[in-house]
Order: sequence, then structure tokens, then C-alpha cells
Amino acid sequence: MAASPKRPDPLKSLGFLLLVTGWILVLSAVVLLKQGAARGGFVFSGIAVEALGLVLAVRSHIATKPERH
Repeated sequence: MAASPKRPDPLKSLGFLLLVTGWILVLSAVVLLKQGAARGGFVFSGIAVEALGLVLAVRSHIATKPERH
């Protein structure tokens, strides 16, 4: 029997997309906003989005490892 092609994991793709999105959010906040609460809030939310992306990427990577017996 021929092996079926492996489908990409959507959670891993979403995790890496969130990492990039969080980085873009932080950079745009630093460039576009003046010092203050708005800039700090956007930077904090960008870092939170990056953390969420990192968690999703790591969890999907761990979940796809084959079990050993």
C-alpha cells in the first residue's frame, strides 16, 4: 500500500502565523504611537500574541511526535 501524504498541522501553522503577527504588532506600535499608555498596551498585546503563537507551535510539535513503546 502506498503511504498517504502527510497533511500539514493547522495548529502549527497558526502558531507560527501568530508569532509573526505579534512581532508586526509590536514593531508597528513602536513606530506609529507616541510614548504612553497606548504604546505600552499595544506592545503588551503584541507580546501576548507572540506567546500564544509560541505555545501553539510547541504544543503542536509535541503532539505530532510518534509514541515509542
